[in-house]
Amino acid sequence: MGQVSGDRSGDAVYNRIALLRAEQGVTRRQLADALGVHYQTVGYLERGEYNPSLHLALRIAEFFGLPVETIFSTSAFPRISDRPQPSHAPAPSRTA
Repeated sequence: MGQVSGDRSGDAVYNRIALLRAEQGVTRRQLADALGVHYQTVGYLERGEYNPSLHLALRIAEFFGLPVETIFSTSAFPRISDRPQPSHAPAPSRTA
């Protein structure tokens, strides 16, 4: 199926599963049931302790309705807190 990855340097597969689950209000168990895997497998995937098989990665992408490269990457995704914050300048007033 996949592989356990103790060393994240060479064969690391990063993912956004936890973020997507939180956004969509899906529990680990619900996702696991939909995928036909044990709920602990979802936890291992989220923590990067287990790399998914291609088949499992494609099924996860299908579940969330997203391209597989939106969920999985071989390089770390930027943290949301590291992204530039939008300026909160007041909107220009409109006069009619």
